Amino acid sequence: MRAIQAREAGDPDVLELVDLPDPDPGPGEVRVEVAFAGVNFIDTYRRAGVYPMTYPHVVGSEGAGRVVALGDGVTSLAVGDRVAWSDAPGSYASAVLVRAERALPVPDDVDDAAAAALPLQGLTAHYLATSTAPVLPGDDVLVHAGAGGVGLLLTQLAVARGGRVLSTVSTAEKEELARAAGADVVIRYDQLADLDAELPALVREATGGAGVAAVFDGVGRTTFDASLASLRRRGTLVLFGGSSGQVPPVDLQRLNAAGSVYVTRPTLGDYTATPEELHERAAELFDAVAAGTLDVRIGARFPLADAAAAHAALESRGTTGKLVLEV
Repeated sequence: MRAIQAREAGDPDVLELVDLPDPDPGPGEVRVEVAFAGVNFIDTYRRAGVYPMTYPHVVGSEGAGRVVALGDGVTSLAVGDRVAWSDAPGSYASAVLVRAERALPVPDDVDDAAAAALPLQGLTAHYLATSTAPVLPGDDVLVHAGAGGVGLLLTQLAVARGGRVLSTVSTAEKEELARAAGADVVIRYDQLADLDAELPALVREATGGAGVAAVFDGVGRTTFDASLASLRRRGTLVLFGGSSGQVPPVDLQRLNAAGSVYVTRPTLGDYTATPEELHERAAELFDAVAAGTLDVRIGARFPLADAAAAHAALESRGTTGKLVLEV
């Protein structure tokens, strides 16, 4: 098989295309011929050494494709089935092993690119809006990086639940995308001289002085203080990523001063801990895409061999929607 391997921790140029033996599925696994692999920030963290890894290793954990071989004991899938996944290590490859219980059936009317783009970011958006800080009818919520892959999906899900979305973006093009996804208020943080002071003021102006019920923050270090100051009394700051860097330790007394607010740092694994919960969330997402009520924006497609360029593009924070590798 062809695969993208990180030979050591470092910048995108440590990624290289290599030939490796096809993996043999073990008990409870299937081998999948990969059509598309999703590109995510967690891949860049693992490549760069932010998350400890062994090197060399094949990068990626998300994708979509077709089952080509079954391991012992697999009865829930058949050769030829189309599946997607969010947690199969080594997904930047032409073949990957996926645990059968974590393989997500893909409806016929959802194409491979959308199927590969949806699992990690879609499942993340789903648990954020429905479980971590459930958006209720009439809630004002703030979504950072509203034109990113999670941001566009999260905005649509929040609006579908009756919420009103305030979104932050950095360009006019991204503003258009955020509004098209349903954002009612879009704040251009590239036009703010002092993000920590001006963003909360704009949020409170847009919410009658109250602040938002929840902030969904995947940016991290550069937005954390402004996010905390944008919450209403007893609001929730959901820190689900750190594209600008990790947030330093926080004095918990700040939560008291901000109005008895909550801060949480969730992770997808805890919201898809059982196969039943994983499949339930995924089925809702795929059904919405098939019905045309949830749009999955593919921001760019890269050939597998250009994985380094895809990582550089993602880390530039200039992308919109989802980046995928065409395998």
